[in-house]
Amino acid sequence: MYRFLLTPRWWGINLFVVLAIPFCVFMGTWQLGRFEDRVQSHEQAEKQPDPSTRAAKPLDELLPVDKVTSGRPAVATGTYADQFLVPGRELEDRQGFYVLNMLRTDTGKALPVVRGWLPGSATDARVPPAPEGEVTVTGDLQASENTHSDGVDVRGGLPGGQVGMISAATLVNLVPYDVYDAWVTLPEAEAGGTGGAMKPVPAAAPEGSGLDLKAFQNLGYTGEWFVFAAFVLFMWFRLVRREAEAVRDIALGLVPEEPGPAAEDTAPVSEGAPKDAPEDPSSPDYDVASTPVR
Repeated sequence: MYRFLLTPRWWGINLFVVLAIPFCVFMGTWQLGRFEDRVQSHEQAEKQPDPSTRAAKPLDELLPVDKVTSGRPAVATGTYADQFLVPGRELEDRQGFYVLNMLRTDTGKALPVVRGWLPGSATDARVPPAPEGEVTVTGDLQASENTHSDGVDVRGGLPGGQVGMISAATLVNLVPYDVYDAWVTLPEAEAGGTGGAMKPVPAAAPEGSGLDLKAFQNLGYTGEWFVFAAFVLFMWFRLVRREAEAVRDIALGLVPEEPGPAAEDTAPVSEGAPKDAPEDPSSPDYDVASTPVR
């Protein structure tokens, strides 16, 4: 009854099922592993002390930025150079912008420093000037932003003196010196009242270190892949059952024959005689009783 499974058409169906189910199981397991990794990272982060409360270290000792060093206080010495405004940044449910200054260090590289946040539009904004001369800053270390970071503007076309993303790849094209692949945000307003009007920007948690929306997306994708695997198996059993029932009905003669074409009137018609011509009274088949009286 199941010999049809060896036909070329069913070979293709069987091959698809054999390949699809392991692939769905593999993808579901991989997504589940991603979710478990995020849960583990979140648990480890909760056990660790707040990075901002740990002792400050020189910048070079904390690079490159990872989940451990992100948020740690970093110390750097240099002089402020170019200044940029980062529009479209939200703080305390208000729209505003960051004030970003490049701190040129003795190494020749510059460290992006977010001195604070101001409300309103970055266009024609009055920004407190940066301190002059050599300064030593202590700020919470952050990794360079990317296109998935909150508040990033990748549309381009910003006015001069504005940037949409705080990253070395973006800033290195705007300044004539090298830029650290990291940045710091000052936890307090600058001394002397220079940045007193600005609000400090809190450090953000490193990506993938908490149970954010992406973590639960991984869990949702896990369920979807396993559902796909079960659906493929269900459809295969359903097709096999339907085919087997059809083969059994044919073997028992339960499949009705298709009706043939309706029989056509094949009575001979005399050539040359019109179809509606009156019958010949001399014909032996002529019915006198059925002839209408005129």
